[in-house]
Amino acid sequence: MTTGFHRPRASRRQTGPAAANNAHGTVPNKAALNAVIDVADTELAESYELPGGELPPDELALEILAEQLDEFTCSSCFLVRHRSQLAREKNGLKFCKDCEG
Repeated sequence: MTTGFHRPRASRRQTGPAAANNAHGTVPNKAALNAVIDVADTELAESYELPGGELPPDELALEILAEQLDEFTCSSCFLVRHRSQLAREKNGLKFCKDCEG
């Protein structure tokens, strides 16, 4: 019979069906231990600060503008483009040069 390396081996005194039940009973405890270790690893990883990873709050402010008169929204890629990028217009739908390629 093969023995799983992730399960503790039964001692010589523990043999038979009762020993098999005890071996299965220890697996959830080991899984619970791994969950505790994973939380500790997560906390450790959150303590590291990578260069350029965090932006100051003032750099996150953006000014949102409505579509300007010289711009259009491509019906294929949905990007706002300048009118000079307009390739074709069909049934009120506008397509940019990149999508018409």
